[in-house]
Amino acid sequence: MAIEPLREAREDELPEPDLANLEAAVQGRGGWRNVALTGLFVLAAFYTLYFARDFLLPIVLALLFNLLLSPVVRGLKRLHVPSAIGSAVVILALLGTFVWGLYSLAGPAYDWMTRAPQSLRKVEGRLRELRRPVQTIGKATEQVEKIAQVSPSGPPAATVTVTAPSLGARLLGRATDLGASAAVIVILLFFLLASGDLFLRKLIRVLPSLADKRRAVDIARQVETEISAYLSTVAMINAGLGLAVWGAMALIGLPNPLLWGAMVALTNFIPYLGALSCYVVLAALGFLTFPDFAHALMPVGAFLVLNVVEAYVVTPMVLGRRLTLNPVVVFLSLTFWGWLWGIPGAILAVPITVVVKVLCDHIVPLAPLGEFLGD
Repeated sequence: MAIEPLREAREDELPEPDLANLEAAVQGRGGWRNVALTGLFVLAAFYTLYFARDFLLPIVLALLFNLLLSPVVRGLKRLHVPSAIGSAVVILALLGTFVWGLYSLAGPAYDWMTRAPQSLRKVEGRLRELRRPVQTIGKATEQVEKIAQVSPSGPPAATVTVTAPSLGARLLGRATDLGASAAVIVILLFFLLASGDLFLRKLIRVLPSLADKRRAVDIARQVETEISAYLSTVAMINAGLGLAVWGAMALIGLPNPLLWGAMVALTNFIPYLGALSCYVVLAALGFLTFPDFAHALMPVGAFLVLNVVEAYVVTPMVLGRRLTLNPVVVFLSLTFWGWLWGIPGAILAVPITVVVKVLCDHIVPLAPLGEFLGD
């Protein structure tokens, strides 16, 4: 009889379970699990983008060209031109312009390539005075290495010869890959332009409510309009900068000014790095072409003036505050896509970021990300 009260007292002294803390602990553990799953998903996406770049790059380029050229095909359709014929006309015009530009620039580019050894010797002669301190340090380093070198006591190590493919074989393989990618881009672009609003109509058919259908149509139209306007505006600005550089180099007397104008127009699609590469090339061309120092600085000086006017006057005035990106985001995007996909990734970095920003601006849950991407 004395044991029962003692047992009851001990049971009464036991603390009640804290259900709120237990629920919070379970939710916290679930939150960390969600973070871990999100991190794994992001890493898997990065690996997929990297290893599937040969497959994804033509698709991304075709989609961007589709956004750029869809208004043209739609305008031809209003003139009673069928979508297939209008798409073929637009693509043939684009290919004809590309082939004409390549044919026009092939001769000057070949001339500069054949004169490259002489140009390098001339550069070496001009930079010889600057190289003397470096050569002195190199000789001192070689002497220290000879003093510190210890002759091996064992038998001589076996030499391993690694045979690499020739330059011609590598160029042929690269040209084959580029040709295959170009064919994929052209064919996919034709089908995208010819299909018109096919995928949008299918999306509308899948959505359940009428409000969702209207919202999908509004988002698709606004995204296409804004991105097409942005890409076409930037292309016209870069073409205008290339024409201005062409005229300036012709007035200065730099040989083959059309080649350098085209180089500036193409590289200006890459923020920061494009202008930097143009500064280096034009400075080297000035010192190779003109004997006196003042005249040699004129090409890079003229490009400096034109680049400042384009970057700080023309582009802000034409684009205004629409689709302006955070400079830090642009630099990080350029670094990321350049690391992931190389030079094509650096060229596509800003258009991809613009597409993401436009989508975020028109999708309410992603609005904070769009605010972060904007300037």
